[in-house]
Formats: sequence, C-alpha cells, structure tokens
Amino acid sequence: MTAPNEEITATQYSRQDVLRILRIRLKQLCSWERSGLINHSEVYLFQDLVQLRKLRDLRATRLSVANIRASVHAMQQVSGVNNPLLEAGAVRNGARLAFRLSGAMMEPIARQFVFDFDSPRQRQLAQVSSSASHQAALLARVQRLFFEAVRLEEQGKTQEAVVHYENILALDSDHAPTCINLGTIQYNQRQFIVAEALYRRATVADPKYALAFFDLGNVLDELQRLPDAIEAYSTAIRLVPHYGDAHYNVALAYERTGDRRAALRHWTTYIKLDPVGPWSNHARMQARKILEREQLTIVHRGLAARHDHGLRRPRSVPRLIAVPKPLLPL
Repeated sequence: MTAPNEEITATQYSRQDVLRILRIRLKQLCSWERSGLINHSEVYLFQDLVQLRKLRDLRATRLSVANIRASVHAMQQVSGVNNPLLEAGAVRNGARLAFRLSGAMMEPIARQFVFDFDSPRQRQLAQVSSSASHQAALLARVQRLFFEAVRLEEQGKTQEAVVHYENILALDSDHAPTCINLGTIQYNQRQFIVAEALYRRATVADPKYALAFFDLGNVLDELQRLPDAIEAYSTAIRLVPHYGDAHYNVALAYERTGDRRAALRHWTTYIKLDPVGPWSNHARMQARKILEREQLTIVHRGLAARHDHGLRRPRSVPRLIAVPKPLLPL
C-alpha cells in the first residue's frame, strides 16, 4: 500500500489543474497567494491541493481572507505548527478560526481552549474507530482515494474513478465532495434520478456546501422541476452571494417560468460578477430583451386601460429558449 500512496503524493498539478479540480477562480488563487496563505507556484503537489481545498471551503463559509490569515498566523505563534491548515484541523469559530490539535480545540487569537462540537461527519468517522491515530489514518486514506479518483477522471478512466468514489463512501458515507463528483458522473450519463439522490446526499452531509446545491439545481432543471431547481440555485446564492454561475442558471430558470423580472435581477448580478466573455454577452442580450419587452408591456397596458376602461388582458409571451451554462469540468 505504501508505493501507490507515494506515487499519488508525488503527482504534480499545474495551476490550470488546480483551478479545474477545485473549481476555484484564478483571482481567488492569486488573492490567497498575495495574502501569504499559499505560496505562488506553477506546480502543486497533493498536500497543496489539500490546503487549497481547505481554504476554498473556509471562504465558502464567508470567512474573510484577512481573518483566516490572522488565525493562521496566531496559531503558528502559539503552537509552533508551521502550516496549521495542513497540520491541524481548522473550523470556523465566529469570525475566526479554531484549530484541533493533540485532542484539543484552540482559538489561537484569544489563546483560549474552546468546546469541540464535532460535525456529524466527524462523529460518524469517530465511531468507525476509537483510536485517534486510526481515525487520522482513515481521514488521510479518504483524501488520497479522493484525489486519486479525480486523477482517474482527468485521464478519462471514469469507471475506475467510480470504483474509488464508491470505496470512499463505504469508508465515509457522508463525504460530500465524493457525492458531488459521483453525482456529476451520473449526470453526464443522463442518469438524472441517481444524480439527484447523490447531490441531495451531499447537501445533507454539508448544508453549507454551495456547489452541492448548484449541482442539485442543474439536475432538477434537467428533470423539468423548475420551482425545485430555483430553490436549489437560490440556496447556493444565499450561501455564496457572489456565485456567478448560480445567478446565471437561476436567471434562465426564472425566464422559463415566466418571471422575467426575477430573471433580470440575476442577469444584471451575473454581468457585474463576470463582465467579460461569451456568458456575460448572453446575459446582456437576455437582460436587454427583458427590458425592451417590459417597456412594451407598459405601453400596451396603458392603451388597454384607455380603451378597455381599466381591464387588463393577459398577453401571451413567447418562451425564451437558451442553453443552460454547463457544469464546470472537474
């Protein structure tokens, strides 16, 4: 078992690989580099991906980069740990981070120990083994299996990746990233019911994982369950207000339900978040169509009010057909 693990650890990833695998934007990566949370590099190793994934998940909880940096720096000072994001478990504690280390939970800025209310997932893992060292080994095995599965997907070995993902879920049934990736494989194979179940499983395992709700919205859209899709996209936006892709897809869904004004609100938000490129061009075109149509509606209603003594006749609106923005490749 040692040799395969060493091979995975030595695997190198380019900057583009990191952005694609972790589904983060380049400006996010550059921001973390400027803040000193991760070193700038053109080549990344397995442990770098683990650290970047942790940063991504912490940012998804709306914890600022400045607060993460302050907590990490304080932890380095009080514990002597060189890289707390890798060497200690980091969880949000108010506007700061607390770190699990040597069986205790510490808030390093206040230099206080705090109660450790474990997440449901960690409690489930703890039940697998009463040994702390065994638990740590299990977590490490899950992480390595996960990144190996991602690597297999990158190589086009989908069925082998599926086996790895299923092995992960056998070890940790609530591993949300695995549920998402396995769900996406099923989605791409048009097994939408199976994909929906996996995405919902991810939202239950991690209710603050915006990507899980976004992917759930996509599959519900495919199943023509637009109100449910809108609810899923809206949850992703509540968790991460600047989630551009969720604004884009919920705008399309609103248009298809006939709620053009709600669609317009999300089109304009998307344009602000992603002002350049083909997707923003399409968003501008849709927003312009809605504005023109709404203006014509107002004129029409004014004429109807004069000729029909205030009675408004319903108007049939042609259905707008647009291609939903695809899932970001893993």
